[in-house]
Amino acid sequence: MRAERSHGYCVAIRTMPPCSISRCSHALVPSDDSTSGSPRWLGRSLSCVCIKRKGAYERIGNNLTPIQVERLQRLKHRMEVYFDASRHEHQEALRALWSATYPDQELIGLISDQWKQMGWQGRDPSTDFRGAGFISLENLLFFAKTFNASFQKLLNKQGGKRSAWEYPFAVAGVNITFMIMQMLDLQSSKPRTFIRTVFIQMLSEDEWAFDLLYCVAFMVMDKQWLDRNASYMEFNVKCCLN
Repeated sequence: MRAERSHGYCVAIRTMPPCSISRCSHALVPSDDSTSGSPRWLGRSLSCVCIKRKGAYERIGNNLTPIQVERLQRLKHRMEVYFDASRHEHQEALRALWSATYPDQELIGLISDQWKQMGWQGRDPSTDFRGAGFISLENLLFFAKTFNASFQKLLNKQGGKRSAWEYPFAVAGVNITFMIMQMLDLQSSKPRTFIRTVFIQMLSEDEWAFDLLYCVAFMVMDKQWLDRNASYMEFNVKCCLN
């Protein structure tokens, strides 16, 4: 998959016949066709990446290839960038997110009541990034640009029986980024979790693995929200994906 760069959820593992990461890595990529907005590809996405023997992944985690080292360092750098409302490229990323989300609506300004309809807490979305940083905006933008039909379906709460008071879409997206970062534990010097080792192998297959995992996790979170018949008052609990 090719994607242009515009500047925890616990993974459910099912028992499946053996296959390799190279055979299954394509399953990470949902397609915006007849299955758009459906969680059907989620099981394929995250059950397939954990099926090699654990020992094999431990060896991978201790012996990174040059491309794994390069992509891991690049991802770590992305995670260290705080959102800065004074930086032009960050302002442009917000405008790009608006354009990808509402192509037919003109944005009045970076501080506007318009942002509330996307699920930000107030008029200024920059106040919602906090711990997740700029990468959380990049994740939202990636989802909106790469799988727009699925993105729009979640944004507009089009699937399933919805609550009268739904979770705030954009804020949920920021929380998901933060939880994935915690789950993968990428900032530690050595692999401490099996899922991190699996992810590093996925990263060698596709440098956009983190962004793709984000899209998958968002879809899973929405499905869990529907399955639990959750409402806005339960957002902090449900979105923490306990």
